[in-house]
Amino acid sequence: MTDTERRSAREFLALLTDPATFTELPSPARESAPDGPLAWQGYDASRARAAERTGESESVVCGTASVLGTRAVLIAFEFGFLGGSLGERTGDRLEAAYGHAREQGLPVVPLVATGGSRIQEGMLALTQLQRVARQSALTREAGLPQIAILRDPTTGGGWATLGAGADIVLALPHAQVGFAGSRVRPPDADPSAYTAEAQVANGAADAVVPATELRETLGLWLRLLTDGGKRRGSDGDASGVVGDTPVLRSGTEPAPVPHALGAGDLPRTGWEAVQRARSPRLPRAEAYLDAYFTRRLALSGDRCGGTDPGMLCGFGERDGRTVAFAAQAGTATRPAGFRTAARLIRLADRLGIPVLTLVDTPGAANDAEAERQGAGAAIAELFGAVAAARTPITTLVIGEGGSGGALALAAPGNTYATPDGYFSVIAPELAAAILKRPPQQAEPTADQLRIRPQDLVDLGVIRGISEPPPRGRQG
Repeated sequence: MTDTERRSAREFLALLTDPATFTELPSPARESAPDGPLAWQGYDASRARAAERTGESESVVCGTASVLGTRAVLIAFEFGFLGGSLGERTGDRLEAAYGHAREQGLPVVPLVATGGSRIQEGMLALTQLQRVARQSALTREAGLPQIAILRDPTTGGGWATLGAGADIVLALPHAQVGFAGSRVRPPDADPSAYTAEAQVANGAADAVVPATELRETLGLWLRLLTDGGKRRGSDGDASGVVGDTPVLRSGTEPAPVPHALGAGDLPRTGWEAVQRARSPRLPRAEAYLDAYFTRRLALSGDRCGGTDPGMLCGFGERDGRTVAFAAQAGTATRPAGFRTAARLIRLADRLGIPVLTLVDTPGAANDAEAERQGAGAAIAELFGAVAAARTPITTLVIGEGGSGGALALAAPGNTYATPDGYFSVIAPELAAAILKRPPQQAEPTADQLRIRPQDLVDLGVIRGISEPPPRGRQG
């Protein structure tokens, strides 16, 4: 069966879950008037035909199961039952499933395939979206992750609540995904905009995953996102501030500082520090992440219509525990990059997972398009996410630390640098220009700015300098 072929709810559950682990949750009882709440003529007959055709009594099948050893509550839509539409009984089942997840402390995995709200139940069907949104919000507040799988099709309110509202959004290749279903779009609408691939490109979903890889990918996501919660400690929900200092969750150890992968000696001058950080031979974020993690998965997109390949975000496994990461890859960071990093930090904070950030950027993108996309607001959002985080954040400057675009990703009081990194209020060339100095004065200006790693330690800007790994080790 190909990715574009529609599986039934139970076939899809069998594809993802460990054998013989699925236990269906009991369905809440609800009495309904003949032909439903609107007395829609023929509605009972339509439901009866759908039940005979699919073997299901409603458009969702809910239960608990293990996925590669991690238990979760799974919500599988049966598209063959009235197009997987949401009605009052569907809302009852969804509410019960989310409630069970919170009672048992389990993550929630919606396997979405729906055409939207059920026409035959009118506004009473549409209001089920409010019920779903409430249950999702309560589950989020309980510190439990939600991972949505988008099947074909995922449209209407199901996409706008169960799908797009999840923490991590995965999609099958070529699945139809969009708020507007195929029958209600403008006649000249570009169909390629309503695909899983388009939603990933536009920052609304994290990845397209073939069906053959979905169980492995989902299992790893569940393991990574639930591991952090187990390490919080009994008082892991403590929060607030003491003076000006946020209270960190107890029981969550900071991510260890990565070893430096480049030079071991310190730069002699400020200009040498700049040249090292800009060298094309400098190990960048990908090299550091490869050395640091045994396995990792990427989180992508700002959920506002954008992505930035220069900001690498996700969760990985380090020494048997989960660490979140947000890493600049040496380019000017765009607004979508700042927003994605903020999204990552807020999610890690909610799940009690420590964060590693890697700083390497000449600064925030300063072109006109970046301004139109809200560069200032995006940087402010990231500053706020870092400042408010109750989970520990560890920062390593591995290259350029250019102005506020770099500082926004840095942990106050827990930032380190490699011998190849520098941090500056602004690039030396731009500082010289602001001071009305000739271009050749950029080099002495770099010394005046005191941007070398050893200078930053003396100034108290960073805590220390990362050293190369012992022989035979990485990361």
